[in-house]
This record gives sequence, structure tokens and C-alpha cells, in this order.
Amino acid sequence: MATNQKPGRQMVVVVGAGPVGSLAALYAASRHDDVEIYDVRPDDVQYPSSLSPMFRKSINFTLSERGLRAMRQSKHECFVDAVMQTAIPMNGRMIHGKSASGRLQETFHPYDIDGNTVYSVERMALNKALRKALDETSNIKMYFNHRFVRADFCAQKAWFKQQEPSSPEVEVDFDFLIGADGVHSAVRYHMMKYAYTDYEQKYVDTRWCELRIPPSADGHFSLSPGQVHIWPSGDFMLVAFPCPDKSFNCTLFGPSAHLASMKHSPPAKLFSFFDTYFPGICPRMISRDSLMAQFHENPHLPLVTVKCNPHHFGSSVIIIGDAAHAILPFYGQGLNAGMEDVRVLFNLLEKKGVYATSDLQDRREALALAFQAYTAERVHDVHAIHDVAKRAYFEIRQGVNTPIYRIRKYIEDSLQRHVPRLGWQTMHSRISFTEQRYSEIVHTDERQGRILAAGVAFAFFLVVLIGVVIVSFLIDSLV
Repeated sequence: MATNQKPGRQMVVVVGAGPVGSLAALYAASRHDDVEIYDVRPDDVQYPSSLSPMFRKSINFTLSERGLRAMRQSKHECFVDAVMQTAIPMNGRMIHGKSASGRLQETFHPYDIDGNTVYSVERMALNKALRKALDETSNIKMYFNHRFVRADFCAQKAWFKQQEPSSPEVEVDFDFLIGADGVHSAVRYHMMKYAYTDYEQKYVDTRWCELRIPPSADGHFSLSPGQVHIWPSGDFMLVAFPCPDKSFNCTLFGPSAHLASMKHSPPAKLFSFFDTYFPGICPRMISRDSLMAQFHENPHLPLVTVKCNPHHFGSSVIIIGDAAHAILPFYGQGLNAGMEDVRVLFNLLEKKGVYATSDLQDRREALALAFQAYTAERVHDVHAIHDVAKRAYFEIRQGVNTPIYRIRKYIEDSLQRHVPRLGWQTMHSRISFTEQRYSEIVHTDERQGRILAAGVAFAFFLVVLIGVVIVSFLIDSLV
């Protein structure tokens, strides 16, 4: 694509048309950059059926304060309003299970004592709202079915190839390139040839499969819509998010070998599995025929995480979102962290003077400083939320029903409610309802944990001491 760039304006190339890449394009366009977006996939908004089943995900996003703030700062209020019209507020987790007597039971765990909420957002609804904003922005061009082939990050050139075998490569010049092309990022792969990069990719021995709970027979939600519903069962877990059509989008998590074995087992084994680990789902909410069809037809996909450092090379390329930091989905921060990447990046571009000069050399120096500052700040934060999400995987599957988890949450909620001057908050409240840096939140939570541990130890010491005094007094009285 020839880039007829206006004098004094930057050409920004974004690789990846997902939510994070699209938001980055809106940010750049609002600063009068010329923007081109390239994506290897077909146009899933205009032609959703053209996507491979591997890409046709409907799993809901969890949108919290970080993502909302980043969206609002895009200067496209209509886009934010469109997303929020279909978003469903959720004020906590509803934990499902069975009592000792075998009865179905639910336990509600609020996210926050002040009633703050996160939002369940359908992937396609978010994509459509973003796409409308992109289409209405004159200085943004979009190219689908274009695979990123390679780049010369010193010469600031990239090459793309359309999916047709006979199509020629297309050379594109850029001032800087943003890699937002997901966990298997081609931009990251080629950037690592230029930048000395610490890189870690890990697969979790867990597969996930999408399921859907339809609306009830009378057209209402089968479960209360104001919470995320969780069936934690040790190695297995089912999570359900409400949707505007009164259905629930669900995700089944389980060990790879076990889920694979059930694909080749009699149907009765699948039904027994659900009755044991996810009581109340089948056949009351999902019929047996529907469960069989969904379990066998929907792909069973792996969970993969990525850490890397740096997130940039020089002044020409930067990676954001899953391309830089793929995290497990169990804290609802994947989308929020990626959108916060965009806000932090463009705030630093402005702070370092990238948009304050038209001199090419000054701008390149400012870009280099901004990218360096971005990596220095963001790596610590996204590595912190990466580790928090990993711990949350085990906490949600098992820990939410343990006495230790409940006692600490009760103490922390009580301190936040009754002694607000202490500034005490749970980690979940800080992550979901504030804009405090992830790394600072982890540090604060560790400090709070040490204080609680010391308080419990002191209380135990007092109880023992009082007990010893009482026993001594009784002995002395008897004597």
C-alpha cells in the first residue's frame, strides 16, 4: 500500500485488528497520525462465518476500571457508549457446589464492599463498536487477510502478504510500528532478532472449551445475571458470564488428557462428569444432546502465557497486549491490561514530546525515550499481574472454599468498611476498581498479608497467655 502521508504527520502501522490493536489505532489517529491496520484474519465483523473455528471465539471479556479509562481516553465517546449499552454489570462471584447432604448450594462472594462492579462484554459487541469507530475515522485504513512477513526495524519498513498464494509481498514504510498480533505474535518474533530479549512462553496443562447455557424456557436468565458463576472442582472449573440475549457464555477448564479422553468415551461418562463436578448444569440448564454437541464440536484450546523484556526496539517498534504479556484469564485482566498498555504508551509519547515537534530527528529521539520509558514501567506491572493471574487460577479452583481464604477476605472487608482511614482494600478491589499500578498493588498486598499474619499471631499469643494466666489462677485457688 502506498502511503501518501501528509507532511509533518507520522505513519503508524498497527499489526493486529483485535480490541487492543484497534484501540491503539484510535489513539494514534486522534493525534493526527496516519494509521494503517493489518490483520492476518478475515474481516470477522463483516463476515463472521469466514473465520476458522480456532478464531471464532465468543468467550466474554471482563471489563473493569482500567479498560474503561483507556477506552474513554480514546476521544471516541460514541464507541464507549455503544459498548456499555450491551455490557452487563457483575458485582461478585457466585460459587456453586453441593452441600454435605447432596443439595445444590450457592455462595455469593462480592467483589467489593462498596458495590463496585465489573462488566461482562461480548467479544463481538466490542469488536463491532470498535470497528464502527475505526470506519468513521478518515485517517485509518484497514487491510484484512494480510500476513506480517518480516520487517527491517532499522530502515522502518515492513512486508505483508495477502493470503492468496500468488499475491506479491507489499512493502510498507512506517515511522513506528505497533505489534498487537496476539500471543503467537509475528512482530515479537521478528523484533527479537533486533532486541536482546528475555522471553518465556509456557503452556498450562489445561484445555478450555466454550459452552453455552441458553435462556430458560420462559425467556429469562437460567442463573442470576449480576454475577459471574463459578463451579470450582479442584482440577476442573466451569465459569459462566451473562449475555444480553439472556444466555450465558461458559468456559470449561480441565486437564488436557482428561478432556481428550472424554471425547472418545460413551456419552454417559460426560454426563456423569458434569453431575459430579458441575452439579445443576446438565440437563437442567444444558440439555444432554446440546452438551454432547458443544463438547465435541467446539475446539479444546490450550492456555498459554508469555513474558518478555523489553517490549520495544529503538524508536521503531513496540509490542502491546498479548503479544507482550499473555496472561491467564482468571483475574479478568487480559483485556484491561492490554487496553491500559495503549493509554500508558500514548501518555508517554506525549510526555516525551513526540507530538510536540515536527523535526524528524527530534521526533525519533523522543520516540526512543518514550519506548524506553514504556518498557521500564510496563514490564514490572504486566509481570506482576501475570503472576497474580496464575495464583488466581489455583485460588478460584480450590481456595475460594477454604477457611483461610474466607477468613482473610472477611477481615479485609471489615477493615475497609469500618476503618476506611487505614486505606485497606483487597487485592481484587485495587486491581479491578482503581488505576494503581499492578506492581504497587502486589507490594501493598504482600505488606497487608504480613500485617494480618502478625496480627493473627499476636492474637493467638494473647489467647494462650490469657489461658495460662487463668489456669495458673485456678491452680493457685485450689492450692
